[in-house]
Amino acid sequence: MRSWGKGFLSTVIVVPCYKVAVSCRMTVYTNFFIPPWRSEWEKSREPRTKEMLINYNADDCEALRLLTEFLCRLSTPTVGLSDSDAPCTVNVESLPLPSRLKFRNVQFQLPEFDAINKSAYWDYQRERILVRSSERLKEIAEKTRKPRTAKPRANKTIVWPGPARCPKCNGKKFYKHCNSSKTVLDVRFGASGIKRWITKYLFYRYRCPKCRAVFHNSERAWANEKFGVNLRALSVYENIDLRMPQERVAIFLNDVLGFNIPRSATNRLKASAAAFYDDTYESLVKTIASGSLVHADETKVNLKTGVGYVWAFTNLEEVAYVYAPSREGDLVHSILKDFKGVLVSDFYAAYDSMECPQQKCLIHLIRDMNDDLMKEPFNEEIKELVGEFAVLLKAIIATVDRFGLKTRFLRGHKVAVDRFFKRLVNRYYQTETALKCKTRLEKNRSGLFTFLEFDGVPWNNNNAEHAIKAFALLRRDFSGVATEKGIREYLILLSICETCKCKGVSFLGFLRSGGKDIDAFAESKLRRTRAANVSVRKLGRALSTEARRQKNEG
Repeated sequence: MRSWGKGFLSTVIVVPCYKVAVSCRMTVYTNFFIPPWRSEWEKSREPRTKEMLINYNADDCEALRLLTEFLCRLSTPTVGLSDSDAPCTVNVESLPLPSRLKFRNVQFQLPEFDAINKSAYWDYQRERILVRSSERLKEIAEKTRKPRTAKPRANKTIVWPGPARCPKCNGKKFYKHCNSSKTVLDVRFGASGIKRWITKYLFYRYRCPKCRAVFHNSERAWANEKFGVNLRALSVYENIDLRMPQERVAIFLNDVLGFNIPRSATNRLKASAAAFYDDTYESLVKTIASGSLVHADETKVNLKTGVGYVWAFTNLEEVAYVYAPSREGDLVHSILKDFKGVLVSDFYAAYDSMECPQQKCLIHLIRDMNDDLMKEPFNEEIKELVGEFAVLLKAIIATVDRFGLKTRFLRGHKVAVDRFFKRLVNRYYQTETALKCKTRLEKNRSGLFTFLEFDGVPWNNNNAEHAIKAFALLRRDFSGVATEKGIREYLILLSICETCKCKGVSFLGFLRSGGKDIDAFAESKLRRTRAANVSVRKLGRALSTEARRQKNEG
């Protein structure tokens, strides 16, 4: 019995007649080897050959007994067993994933190799080794050494007034105890640019002679954070919408705007924004779950501690991303437990148990059919079956392109759909590919053409795939290095960003507004746009009237 930790195989048992490989999913693979001793004994009837054959069968039975005992120990808890009696197993999900990145941290088995590798880094070479060999590099290193930056000057200083009464005894007579200050780093947005803006607040602490309490004015214009709202909005906008890594966001703020903030500050700004918009995020999830249409899709994300999954739920206006540690369907049931509308999804089995009308993505289906045709171009059965389905679907899509997703125009195709499935039931195929395609169509018949019966239901899952694509583009920056807490913060902000795009409003504008209701912000923008249009029309009419008057006078 040997331990094998490469790939997904966890244990290999070697026996005289064959090799058995057992994975953590209890899948058994065998490579049989049949010795020629049986045929030799049948011809010669020699006692020696018979003894060898009996011993071989006995060893074979002993190996099967060991395999059975090992599988039984795997399926039972190991409470009370010593380390020597417990089965030597390894959970393959805990093994590090093979990295496909060309630049990565190499894990050395020997500490000497690790020390040698650290001495070969570019920064180490430039700062510790090469400067001792070249005077020119030494001069460059001294020039590029970052000087100690001076504290930036405040753009505005505000003396904050004191309180009117003592918060403890409600007394009106108190005196100044000590002075304090608070500096808030922020940016100011202009008509055509941004600039650094630092505000310094001066305030006093007071002492009440009656109750001896020390206090200050609790009504303040600044929060307990060091950074202002606009700076947080700019950092989150660059990180989420422009997909700039947090390190590059810090470089931009420092080099362009003259700040001196570390990379960890951008992470704190992201966490602060996620906590501020948590109520907005919960409102998006509830709005999607209580609607009449939901698109759902999922994708994998690599974390520091393993693998997780991100689910995207969206309708035509709102988008919500939800993190789950596994790909099981429990998350879908918990979010859409009271959903009674139409669920649009792919063919993942977790959606099948939902008790609501479902529309399967026909794009996924025709792609799979096309792959079958590409693999077997001379299979006439699959060619005929797929051809009939393509003609049926093309006619329906032509109606959709002409009239939209309206039931009164689409319900006429239900006759052609019923006729197609009646012909499909009465057909018998010989090839495995055609039979598999027929079984799949019959199994998902109730969910392939649901959009013919409901208004506004798309026949594909393009909305959810578009939302997943937005997360996949953002995932490139933190895949394999983010924590579960960090992923949830990213998903809150990305949900708001994609919702703003679906509603046609600026994500940066919403962040700058300081509000939490995206619909209210969109309505205010619409009202301002309407007011501007009305003003333009009034100005145009006034100019036209003045032009006509001057023409008549002339």
